Amino acid sequence: MVKYFIYILILFSFFIPSVEARVYLDINAPTFVQIPIVLPKWKSVEKTPPALTAKLYEVLVNDLTLSGFFKVIDHSLLPFYLKEKEGIPSMLSIQEWASSGGEILLAGEATLDGDGLNLRLKFHLVDLVEQKHLTGKQFDGQLQNFRNMVHRIADETILHLTGEKGIHNTKIAYVIRQGESREISVADFDGANVRPITQNQSINLSPIWTPDGQKIAFTSYLKRNPDLYLIDLNGRNLQRFSSHPGLNVSPSWSPDGKQIALMMGMEGKSDIYLLDANGGNPRRLTGGHGNESTPRWSPDGQQIVFSSDRSGSPQIYIMSWDGSNVRRLTYEGNYNTSPSWSPKWDRIAFCGRAGGQFHIFTIGADGSGLKKLTPNGSNNEGPCWSPDGRYIAFSSTRAGGSRIFIMNANGFNQRPLTTSKGGESSPAWSKRFE
Repeated sequence: MVKYFIYILILFSFFIPSVEARVYLDINAPTFVQIPIVLPKWKSVEKTPPALTAKLYEVLVNDLTLSGFFKVIDHSLLPFYLKEKEGIPSMLSIQEWASSGGEILLAGEATLDGDGLNLRLKFHLVDLVEQKHLTGKQFDGQLQNFRNMVHRIADETILHLTGEKGIHNTKIAYVIRQGESREISVADFDGANVRPITQNQSINLSPIWTPDGQKIAFTSYLKRNPDLYLIDLNGRNLQRFSSHPGLNVSPSWSPDGKQIALMMGMEGKSDIYLLDANGGNPRRLTGGHGNESTPRWSPDGQQIVFSSDRSGSPQIYIMSWDGSNVRRLTYEGNYNTSPSWSPKWDRIAFCGRAGGQFHIFTIGADGSGLKKLTPNGSNNEGPCWSPDGRYIAFSSTRAGGSRIFIMNANGFNQRPLTTSKGGESSPAWSKRFE
């Protein structure tokens, strides 16, 4: 992963020193109202191509919009006397931006060096209501990584206004149908930079990221049995590390990276097992007559949530990491599966059947506050949380073929990840890549 040299931009003498964030936002709060943020036209410094600066601006607008925190006012919507103003305004003239309709101003400039290989981005964040400068930074990196640099600006903006960074420099792995095969692909948070991870023309399922974000574990029928594999993000160094006869599916890494929970079984019976990180030392956690599936760890690694039909139909259960203290979580609906535990601890997302269709629900870890998030009219499956617990990715057939969608954790702001024609499923969200 390319490391960026990040410098705190030396503030010009006319800037008031940075202050603490004026407001903290929670997009999933019942009373949340989007903050109007105005983005003046970015300045192309020296010989920087205006087309490049316009692309940077476009990515930034999209990032802020997708975050759900902001009502973005881009320069095309500004009054005529502000529309063509470029770059970072002086605090001495900041009053004129009061008529922009924004409460926060995010301004910047781009400089491409003489050889056209390296890029410098500067931005400043200003509170227009209190007429105060909030923060300013500079990012330097290679031109080919310009999207990541812009994502950093969006993340820093969200950090300053919420106290926690955004997740624009994360990635989502998912399964995509290609003819009769199923391959694993990876996309950025905004759906850009889609690239294949597997190209083996087999059936590849259930991708999950290693805790360090450097590899992806998945199930594949490459050797005819559903075995568990590891692969690097460049699609190389494929390693089969669980090949027990029968099922080796739905892997889930413990937060410390030392163990893997998965579903194993044969002849119509499946259970939850633990493996060491190298695939050895299998230990069965569940027993009895039911089929147990789709295990996922709690954020602290002390509990595992899973699906079981031990009561007659699939329901969500929680147990301690060693298989003890099993308790049932869901009692509504006759088919609940694919649980995923929020990094914030408070909620568990799962797929449940309601009205003849599958939907995404969340429920408190104590079994309270059941909430249906997806609208009627399509099937919605395979929920997974973003690393900050603010968003949920899932697959949906609402646009025809199955596609990956993202929504706020409260169900608002649902939108497709990519522009594909369908065949997508099983999203898995990475950690933040700094």
